[in-house]
Amino acid sequence: MDQLRPNAHLRAGPDAAVGPPPPEDQPHSPPAHRAPENPAPAPADPVRQAAEAFAAELRRLRTAAELSQPDLARRLGYTKSYITHLERCTQAPTQPVARQADQFFGSGEALTRLWHAYHTTRAASRRQQPQRLQLAATAHEEPGPDAAAARNTQHITYQAPPRPAPVALHSTLPRDIAAFTGRDSELHRLMRAAEDGHAPVISIHTIDGMPGVGKTALVTHAAHQLVKRYPDGQLFVDLHAHTAGRPPADPSDVLATLLIGIGVSPQNLPDTLQERAALWRDRLAGRRMLLILDNAVGPDQVEPLLPAAQQCLVLVTSRRRLIALDGAEPLPLDTLPPDQAARLFTRLARRTPTGTDHSAVAEAVRLCGHLPLSITLLAARLAHHPTRDISTFTDEFATAQDRLGELEAGNRAVAAAFDLSYRDLPPHLQHLFRHLSLHPGPDIDPYATAALAGIPLARARRHLETLYVDHLVEEPAPHRYRLHDLLREYAHTLTTHDPTETRSQATQRLLAYYTHTAQTADHHLNTTPRSHTHPTITPDAAPELTTRERALAWMRTEYPNLLACAHHTTGRAQPAHFLALAEAMAAFLRQQGPWDQAVTLHQTAAETAHQTNDLHGEAGALRNLGQVRRLTGDYAGATELTGQVLKLYRSLGNRHGEANALRNLGQVRQLTGDYAGATELTGQALHLFRSLGDRHGEANALRDLGAVRRLRGDYTGAGELTGLTLELYRTLGNRHGEAYALWDLGRVWWLTGDSAGAGELAGQALDLFRTLGDRHGEAYALWALGQVRRFMGDFAGAGELAGQALELYRTLGDRHGEAYALRDLGAVRRLTGDFAGAGGLAEQALDLFRTLGDHLGEAYALQDLGAVRRLTGDFAGAGELAGQALELYRTLGNRHGEAGALWDLGAVRTQAGDITAATELLARSRSLFKEVGDKQGETDALNSTANLLAVSGEPQQALTTYQQALLLARQIRSPLDEAHALEGMARCQARTSAQQAAIASLRKAMAIYQRIGAAETLAATEYLTRLEAGQA
Repeated sequence: MDQLRPNAHLRAGPDAAVGPPPPEDQPHSPPAHRAPENPAPAPADPVRQAAEAFAAELRRLRTAAELSQPDLARRLGYTKSYITHLERCTQAPTQPVARQADQFFGSGEALTRLWHAYHTTRAASRRQQPQRLQLAATAHEEPGPDAAAARNTQHITYQAPPRPAPVALHSTLPRDIAAFTGRDSELHRLMRAAEDGHAPVISIHTIDGMPGVGKTALVTHAAHQLVKRYPDGQLFVDLHAHTAGRPPADPSDVLATLLIGIGVSPQNLPDTLQERAALWRDRLAGRRMLLILDNAVGPDQVEPLLPAAQQCLVLVTSRRRLIALDGAEPLPLDTLPPDQAARLFTRLARRTPTGTDHSAVAEAVRLCGHLPLSITLLAARLAHHPTRDISTFTDEFATAQDRLGELEAGNRAVAAAFDLSYRDLPPHLQHLFRHLSLHPGPDIDPYATAALAGIPLARARRHLETLYVDHLVEEPAPHRYRLHDLLREYAHTLTTHDPTETRSQATQRLLAYYTHTAQTADHHLNTTPRSHTHPTITPDAAPELTTRERALAWMRTEYPNLLACAHHTTGRAQPAHFLALAEAMAAFLRQQGPWDQAVTLHQTAAETAHQTNDLHGEAGALRNLGQVRRLTGDYAGATELTGQVLKLYRSLGNRHGEANALRNLGQVRQLTGDYAGATELTGQALHLFRSLGDRHGEANALRDLGAVRRLRGDYTGAGELTGLTLELYRTLGNRHGEAYALWDLGRVWWLTGDSAGAGELAGQALDLFRTLGDRHGEAYALWALGQVRRFMGDFAGAGELAGQALELYRTLGDRHGEAYALRDLGAVRRLTGDFAGAGGLAEQALDLFRTLGDHLGEAYALQDLGAVRRLTGDFAGAGELAGQALELYRTLGNRHGEAGALWDLGAVRTQAGDITAATELLARSRSLFKEVGDKQGETDALNSTANLLAVSGEPQQALTTYQQALLLARQIRSPLDEAHALEGMARCQARTSAQQAAIASLRKAMAIYQRIGAAETLAATEYLTRLEAGQA
């Protein structure tokens, strides 16, 4: 932020800013001539000569254009005194002013070359005689009108990359500005741009202006008025041109976040910027979307993010005039007119001026330079001092006129307002305000604030609320706070007066909090015990991450902060914190993506660990990197990296790490179809786990071996290994685990067609929970047994068991279990033809899942509700719901759910007559079902594919496919799927004039429908009547 520097002896231009300047072009004054006491001939100072050459050329060009210094200053957007200093050689030239002047005068690169000569000469002089220069170490931004811009409204922030939302994003606009005032002509232009939506090219508007002028406020307010005109979405992106403590957003990372936000799966993200930009344009083709690119650094950052769709409207805000952005309509934003500024002040101050108050208000906004940010801060202070009148308050503010009079740009009025607001805070809030600037991430919650400040959680909440009321922090989302850019810089300058040890301790507490809590979340997300974990300090207060859903929600919210902390520790040589954070984020990134960011993080972690000789950390980072390579399909890279991990762990004598590496290598072999190699490696891992006494690792290895057996069709072997897993739980005394193992074994029995056996195992689990007096486990077992009964076609029994589970869950107050029981009851209603009841139950379950933050359950309920819509003829609604479920499954990495959602979408497209899309969706669904070993799902896909072939006019091929489905349905003993296949065969046989065969097939289907009470009974009966009468 811009700040006052009353002790600065060197001028850095009209908008000097805090922080170290770029070494290649630091603001400074050129060396002045000093007459020694005994004059003697001396060589001319080459630095001075270069500065004078620049000044002379600037003066010549200005004179030739018949401009005065004030005229040129206005044209370029600088102050008159700055131009005067340049021409007098009391202010050094800088690259931005040289380029801007060259462009204005049309002088090619004349001034730019002279600046380069000055810069080169000065750099050489510094290397030879560094003592000659006194550097102005307090400035880092170039002089000019754009040196210290501010965003004064709430808005979302993008990390490279964003947590994917659990569903495709539609609107990410910050909340509207309640006290927005004026800007009528600018709003009219933006409204008119929306009306011109049929223009031959996309409409792009760049909103530029000085810091604090309200660029973000304008586009946010306009966007909310334009929502209905852009029904396909309204996206707000912060490009971080001037975000403290972080570089501008990389366009490639922004595109990754945008693409994931609109539904592109992480594994489908292209690698290059050009490919991502092309995919972005493709996905927006034909859509009416509003895209806001806030706080842009320049055209090169913005250009790849622009859609090509002419129906879209793009609003870009920047502190710079984006002259090189082709096709953009500039909308320069000036300060508020005096009447609008006064109206804004009185609205925010909650005062009604009377008498002399009108002149006091006019004076107050004049002292603020009619700058919205200054007005907002000043009026907010008055609003919180109800005993002060406007005139007295204005007089008090006017005492800063000596400082305001020294300012050459309005940004210093903002600094003065900050200073006054800060002095009004009690000492404990001053301390917190200063320390908030030490936070490296984009926002902060009360838990992190408590750790940073070393105060209790309740006090942190109260203090943040007070600062929020005083407009010293923003609240872009509930209970998420952040400092405005200028406030962050202002607070940061104040921390320099705090002892170094105090600042260091605050930062260490913050990093310890994030590291510990991230590791807690990782415990729920990571399914494999780590071979080595970096120790952490337990914070005094942390959120209760007791479930996977809570852990996942916390990681999604805090990921930008965790990443910022990781970068912060990297730049400050704190390898322990960095490696711990990278390790804790590994499972989250594997499951959520973007995986290219995971690759970068783990590569840096591996390099950091290697440089600090942390071999355990290096092995862990390489293992994480190898797992991501496996997820991206780079099996060769995964094999190579995991091989390195194996060697490292063996050299360290870390046999547990060695076992995990062997298991990971086995997983890669399994994915590449090398089942023999997978069996060998996983067997070695199993041997090591057993020798180490790691029973959990042993169970994981057994599970992997069972999966390989299942993939090879060795269901007997798979059952044996799953049985060993069950015995292991029993040996460990983990009765709850034993119940889960019973269910796992039941799944293998399903695949072998033993539905009765699967039901028996579920019954054993129920008996076990009841014996233990575990009512929660009893409810789970009832629910699980109900699923088995439903699969077997016992809809009445399934409904009864689901009802018992629901009642028990409600008695226990387990809303999570209640939601799943509601879902199962709805499924029974749907299968028996009670579509209204099924829809109501699915909606109840959906509401509960969303309330609880259970995204997997939400996906299930969306899929259930979509099935009801499809069966009742609402194909558009069904497709939308199935699409939402699909995105959730993909976000969660649930491939089984993804297969089911693809099946639903295929069924919908079949009804819509979109044969091509339906064929592809059903093929993908069947392939996924086969991958995950779900033969019932595969049977569904076969039946649906056969139906699609029949609809397409290929009854003979459809008949063959129905026959395949029939065999599989009988193998797994699924009566409903068997009946579906028989009915489909009957319809195909009728079309091929095999009437008697059709009647026989349909009668068999009818018998099954009637026995299980299926919803299809009535329709099949009517068809059989027509068929027997020769009317079908």
